[in-house]
Amino acid sequence: MPARTSPPAAAAELARRDPVIAGLVAAAGPPRLRPPQESHFAALVRSVLYQQLAGKAAAAIHGRLVAALGGRVEPEQVLALPAEEMRAAGLSANKAASIRDLATKVLAGEVVLDPRGLAAESDDEVVARLSAVRGIGRWTAEMFLLFQLRRPDVWPTGDLGVRRGYGLAWGVPTPSPKDLECLGDAFRPYRSVAAWYCWRACEIHAGANASALTG
Repeated sequence: MPARTSPPAAAAELARRDPVIAGLVAAAGPPRLRPPQESHFAALVRSVLYQQLAGKAAAAIHGRLVAALGGRVEPEQVLALPAEEMRAAGLSANKAASIRDLATKVLAGEVVLDPRGLAAESDDEVVARLSAVRGIGRWTAEMFLLFQLRRPDVWPTGDLGVRRGYGLAWGVPTPSPKDLECLGDAFRPYRSVAAWYCWRACEIHAGANASALTG
């Protein structure tokens, strides 16, 4: 959040502005997210591995890769790992190439992951750098901004869950990414919190008691 503005305070501000958000806050409580458990590099490696794979299969491959890296998911370790060991862990050629490209760009300074360097970059700059990595697109970069970096004003218009949740909560047809971009203006500079409530709206509509978003 901006300085001295916590996620619950941001939610309270949005609730004052919008009765739909107020209803979601009443139903779901304040925003809660799991604290990051990994380094920024390790989180991006996990994101690449989990793309287009079922959860259990991705978790198994990820576990084997971490073991092959000796528990050190770092750029240097990735580049030192032989290709055959990546294959043995279950990585496809494309995913192995993506992870190697990420490691190469981090070491070359093309992708900045140190806290001081990231603090100097805008959301758009982070997205642009990450999107230049093979296998990382805008959605993955935005999830990194929102869940790993905890940036306050991320509005992932390409995320189907956010779009569906907005439609369910506000009682309108699921908006297109272009339409959702404009609809998010009302929530600046706390669009990350608004996105969280859109995801929760999907879960609430489905009757889920627990949330995949909370820790």
